[in-house]
Amino acid sequence: MTPASPATIPTLDFKAEADRLLPPGASYDACLACGLCSSGCPASGIDGMDPRRFIRMAMLGLNRELSTTPWIWSCTLCQRCSSVCPMSIDVSVLVSLARGNWPPERRPSGIVRSCQAQLRSASTSAMGVRPEEFVDIVAESAAEVRRQGPRFRRIQPPVDRQGAYFFVNQNSREPAAEPEELGPLWKILDYVGADWTYSSTGWAAENFCLFGGDDDAWRAVVEQRVAAVNALGCRVWLNTECGHSFYSMWRGIRRFGLDARFELDNLISWYARWIREGRLPVNADWNRAGLRFTVQDPCQLVRKSVGDPAADDLRFVARALVGAENFVDMQPCRGANYCCGGGGGALQAGRSGARRSYGRRKFDQIAASGADYVLTPCHNCHSQIEDIGRHYGGDYRVVHFWTLICLSLGILGEDERRYLGPELAGPGLPDRGDDGDG
Repeated sequence: MTPASPATIPTLDFKAEADRLLPPGASYDACLACGLCSSGCPASGIDGMDPRRFIRMAMLGLNRELSTTPWIWSCTLCQRCSSVCPMSIDVSVLVSLARGNWPPERRPSGIVRSCQAQLRSASTSAMGVRPEEFVDIVAESAAEVRRQGPRFRRIQPPVDRQGAYFFVNQNSREPAAEPEELGPLWKILDYVGADWTYSSTGWAAENFCLFGGDDDAWRAVVEQRVAAVNALGCRVWLNTECGHSFYSMWRGIRRFGLDARFELDNLISWYARWIREGRLPVNADWNRAGLRFTVQDPCQLVRKSVGDPAADDLRFVARALVGAENFVDMQPCRGANYCCGGGGGALQAGRSGARRSYGRRKFDQIAASGADYVLTPCHNCHSQIEDIGRHYGGDYRVVHFWTLICLSLGILGEDERRYLGPELAGPGLPDRGDDGDG
């Protein structure tokens, strides 16, 4: 049988689509061609494209070139271009349209497979973890945590508990590949006495249908999750340390007009609240070597949704954990932060050369900070920053907040230190000796 030829990419009328999406009275012709968008975009130059060029080509009717450029899979949709644009022109809207215009068989297979996996199971897991598998993994991992000692005897993560205050989501990476990373989160929730539950359905955090430009699939995933939270009657959907999952829910509920009978919040802000209330009595005594830390602001959480309050909480928690004198910011940061290059589906797009080229600016930022560790509450950032560190010869490590919180509290297990260097992974670290009552 002769293999089918790849589907042709249809040609979009980008100017017409752009005009349709603009509010009344606005116009993409307002672009000043000042170049601020391109100067602030780490994807500039990849595939001979940049945000300013994209807009000018759209205005000039170069639709075939824009419809077929692979640059749309290197743009991470981080919206830094629009944040610095004096006319607030958002190139990411047009890039999303272009992505959705590509036939599924022409889109990056990694993004397509992840989206399809989410649609196949009520878990909405991009890694294909089914509801019954998730429940089993949680039970087995909790038993491992309890074996760490009597202080963890109460660790029994609830599943499908009606009326819990928090509906906690989970990135599929943990149950599928890193179950030992589940324990620190559970220990923190137990320590503060949080009223929480997982759900056997709609528990997964990630949403790669959003990055594939497939609005119908994005909506289907968000609807599944909204239905799961509504069914349990939880008051807060609590997003864990995963950046784009917050934006995909926050934006999806608004865009599709879904009936979400709950609030959305992120775990970093609750870390900050529990520390301020004294329920998480962390300190930096463990940082005896004066290790230096910086923090990566996830674009999807800070610039695209919550804003500077989330950035403020990130820094408050980081300073409390490592010591103010051991914390150094990358520049620029907060809402002006450069995307690391791993978001927007870039890690799944199969364009590693372009992705690493994009990430060079982030690598240089980290190197300039002199940090020994990068704290990032985002799985895509975590993987990308690790990868560019190896690729460009960096001398730093990347770590979750939950790891350092448990380290500070003296409740971090031996097998929960995979992202720590030898100076922190070995014996001799503080043991607070409490029973976790907080």
